[in-house]
Amino acid sequence: MVNAVMLLFIGGALGAVLREFSMLIVPNLADGFPLDILVANLVAAFLVGLVTALHRRQIVPEGAEMLVGTGVAGGLSTFSSFVYGAVVLMSASAASAVVAAVYVVISLALGYIAVVVGLKLGGQVKA
Repeated sequence: MVNAVMLLFIGGALGAVLREFSMLIVPNLADGFPLDILVANLVAAFLVGLVTALHRRQIVPEGAEMLVGTGVAGGLSTFSSFVYGAVVLMSASAASAVVAAVYVVISLALGYIAVVVGLKLGGQVKA
């Protein structure tokens, strides 16, 4: 139990630092589209798919899945910022509301694809 908590703690801290770096490095688009949040969430979704597939194939141990899949991906992904970004865009103007709707749809669709790609890539790695 203590080891699991430590793995989650370390992974979550690493994921949070990676999220902050992505917020500093990836610019928002001119129309307010929160590209930085989208990138962080897509990378996290891919990591979840990849580490889950590798764990299912017994290539990585449960601890690695916990560290990366729950810790890093959980610290990196940011549902609250995702929703906040959509709310801010929707309240700015009618044109921004359209951008917000596109942002939500793109985030969900690409997030789904990122998990599937991670699962497929993890399933193809040779043990």
